[in-house]
Amino acid sequence: MRRALAAILVVLASTPAAPGMVGNAPPASAALARHVVLILGSRGTFCTGVAIARDLVLTAAHCALPGADYKLVEFDAAGRGTMRDVAGFARHPAFSLEIFLNHRATADVALVKLAQPLSSAYAPAPLTGPRKPVAVGERLVVAGHGVALRGDGKTGGTVRAATLAVTGQPGTLQIRLYDPATRNTRAGLGACTGDSGAPVFDTSAGAPAVIGVVSWSTGPGNSDGCGGLTGVTPLVRYKDWIVAQARRMGSVLP
Repeated sequence: MRRALAAILVVLASTPAAPGMVGNAPPASAALARHVVLILGSRGTFCTGVAIARDLVLTAAHCALPGADYKLVEFDAAGRGTMRDVAGFARHPAFSLEIFLNHRATADVALVKLAQPLSSAYAPAPLTGPRKPVAVGERLVVAGHGVALRGDGKTGGTVRAATLAVTGQPGTLQIRLYDPATRNTRAGLGACTGDSGAPVFDTSAGAPAVIGVVSWSTGPGNSDGCGGLTGVTPLVRYKDWIVAQARRMGSVLP
C-alpha cells in the first residue's frame, strides 16, 4: 500500500502546475486551496475532499468504498506531499453504489476521519446555512485536485478552481453546472478525473461555504469525458447527518 501510494505521490508532487482543470481554469486562490485536500486510494485512484474540521474531511461516498485503503496527502508551500493516515470512514447510509453507477442521484457523501489533525496550512470550511434554493444561472465555485487533461494523471494534484453556472432543473438531490461561456455545447471549464468529492462553494455571502460535492462529469453535449456538465450532490438533504456523524466521530465543526 505505502509503495503504491508513494509512486502516485511522486508523479503528482513532481508535476509542474498545469494551467488549470479541464478548460484551463487557473489555480485556486490561497483562500480556497487551504480547504481542499487530496485523497489517494490503494487501487490507484485519487479524489478530492474538503476539510470541515481539523481532523475531518467531507468527500463523495464513491471515493470511500470498502475493500480499499486510503491516505490523505498534505502539500506544503513548496508543493511537497506528506501522507496522512486515515482512522475511518462514514458513508451516508442512503448511498447506493448501484444507483450511482446507473447515473442516478444518490446520497453521494462521506466523511473521512483522520488519525491526526491537519497541519496549520489547512483550514476547515464552513457548511452553508439555510438559504433559498439554488436557482438556474447562479454561479458556484468548484475547487479540486483533478486532472487538467483527461487521461493524463500527471496533470492532477494541483488545486484549481472554476466558477460555473447552475443549469437544468436544480433540486435537493442533484445540481448540474456548466461553463457559462460554452454552455455544454463545446469543451469548457468543468470537473474531471480526481475532482470527485471536490467542494462546491457558495461565495454569495463573501466567505466561501460548502454547498455540495462533485459526483460526476460529462463531456460537451453530455458525451463521455469532461468539460461539459459537472454533477453535484447538494448538502441540503444531508447536512443534519453530517453534523450528527461528525459529533459521533469526535470532531468539532466550525
